[in-house]
Amino acid sequence: MLFKYRGIDKQGKKHSGSIDGVDKKDATIKLRSRGIFVEKISKQQVSLFANLSFLNKKEMVKDSVLANLSRDLAIYLDSGISIVNAVKLASTQYKKDKKISAFLTSINTLLDEGNSFAVALETQKIFSIPRFYLQSVKISEDGGILAEVLEELSRFIKEMEAISKQIRSNLFYPMFIVAVSILMVAFMITVVVPKITSIFDQMNQELPPVTQFVINASDFLGAYWLVLTIVIFGIFFLFGLAMNFSKGFKYVMDSIFLKLPIFGKTIMITELARFSYMISVLLRSGVPFVQAVSLSANILGNSVLSKVFMDASEKVVEGGKFSAALNSSNAKLPESFVQAIALGEETSELQKILTNLSAMYFEENRDRVGIMLSLLEPMLMLFVGGVVGFIVVSMLLPIFSMNMG
Repeated sequence: MLFKYRGIDKQGKKHSGSIDGVDKKDATIKLRSRGIFVEKISKQQVSLFANLSFLNKKEMVKDSVLANLSRDLAIYLDSGISIVNAVKLASTQYKKDKKISAFLTSINTLLDEGNSFAVALETQKIFSIPRFYLQSVKISEDGGILAEVLEELSRFIKEMEAISKQIRSNLFYPMFIVAVSILMVAFMITVVVPKITSIFDQMNQELPPVTQFVINASDFLGAYWLVLTIVIFGIFFLFGLAMNFSKGFKYVMDSIFLKLPIFGKTIMITELARFSYMISVLLRSGVPFVQAVSLSANILGNSVLSKVFMDASEKVVEGGKFSAALNSSNAKLPESFVQAIALGEETSELQKILTNLSAMYFEENRDRVGIMLSLLEPMLMLFVGGVVGFIVVSMLLPIFSMNMG
């Protein structure tokens, strides 16, 4: 949570800016540790449309840029350089790219003002940074493990980028087929069907129900295409609004997504891979288990799974086992995942098992996405062929019946 503050240090110099904290008290304590005495502090208000990516003016930073920058900063920090000087050194490598150079300059300015690296990333106005990245940086700064987490984040982003590239490359041809098919069907319904309809009017005979249905659909689309376009875009807009600002709606939709055939399993595996990877990094860096679980749960995109892990961490605080809490949750996690967690708890090798789980799930996800995309193309071809064939047959039926008569 971000707080705006105004204060003064021991030398009488005034300070103002933003700071991240659990609440006002936590933010105030952090400021005092920096030698700043708070005069005024309040929760920073977020614009209604700030979280909508399609309305946000900030461009999303490229995965390749974020991965390389994270790797470079990790190397500098490992060498004993402060984060301020590390950012300055990194900026020298991106002088030719004005956008990235401005981004790093903005980060450096915010750091000089006394902000943490996480707050600087979140409040700069050049790029939009992924939420899981911001959360991870905040975690690592609080735990003093920024260098290691930045290196791990670089590997994680490159892994996710490889999967995204695979999806994009494999989806290009199917999406091209869909686009051409939509144009072809639209042309047939709005141009071809009306011309054939005029022939049927001259024949003055009763049309088959299938043919009449296609003609009615053609008339409807021709008359209300603009209204339908506005309605479709309106639905997407309201859906995005609800997903960003209604926790209840997002929870219900995330629950539905997990139950979808094929896609639900892919979402589950992706989130488990992300969770396993991040918690293994935190445990390896000495973060307490309960804190590592709750912090790792916060970076998940699916609110259902995030709540499962958060609830499980609370039961661990009460003295229960993490695996038992996961097993009793409403969400049906893979049995192999829960058993692996239980084995790790018994052998005190949980961190190593989570690392292996993340690697296994990343590999499984790549294979699953590959199979899913390979099946998508013939399914789309079959669907499009069926729609076009349905329209053609419906138009030919009256002609066949006339010839038979």
